[in-house]
Amino acid sequence: MDPFPSESKMGVLYVVATPIGNLEDITLRALRTLKEADLVAAEDTRTTGLLFKHFGIRSPLTSYFEGNERRKKEVILSGLKEGKKVALVSEAGTPGISDPGYRLIRLAIENGIRVIPIPGPSAVIAALSVAGLPTDSFLFKGFLPNKSKKRRDLLKQLEEVKETLIFFESPYRLSETLKDLFEILGDREIVLTRELTKVYEEVLRGKVSEIQEKIGSRTLKGEITLVVSGKTRKRMDR
Repeated sequence: MDPFPSESKMGVLYVVATPIGNLEDITLRALRTLKEADLVAAEDTRTTGLLFKHFGIRSPLTSYFEGNERRKKEVILSGLKEGKKVALVSEAGTPGISDPGYRLIRLAIENGIRVIPIPGPSAVIAALSVAGLPTDSFLFKGFLPNKSKKRRDLLKQLEEVKETLIFFESPYRLSETLKDLFEILGDREIVLTRELTKVYEEVLRGKVSEIQEKIGSRTLKGEITLVVSGKTRKRMDR
């Protein structure tokens, strides 16, 4: 089936999920969409360029990130109005998740342009799927604030939340974040995932205090996703 419908003179914006690490995770549909797109708007053209090189994709590539999105979104919108097929990709994973992609998606919707998801990898869902914590209801809060006070204030707001909590975190702030989690949310069950789908993939499970002990003086590197049990929540039994 042709993924590019032609019933409208307007273009189509494709929201394309790309691998978070292992390139084998890309879908056949994503590859076809990227190859047939008139333009690919990428959060990081260097990372996307490596993906293109690996799979032999030659579609025109333009940058679209937090620093230039105000200027670029009008250019991309103009192309969509002219009938172009535009693919939106983030640096890795699903666009719109903690990146400026959602603004372009919203702009397209407001201008009557069809938006089609090309689903695939997501660090949030990948971490949750292996956590072993309740998945029937969860709350994703993106990156925790890098300032201690703001981070602690946010955690205090989440103290009574019963849903499983998911955060992105930098390895450089991990020690302080674990300390704040312990002091504010208590010694809850958490899962720390690092470099998912990559060579040095690591999943650590246990209480906050146990994770702190496991890490010790290690200096972790790479993308980290934290999954934290909600208040009074236990593992789902089947």
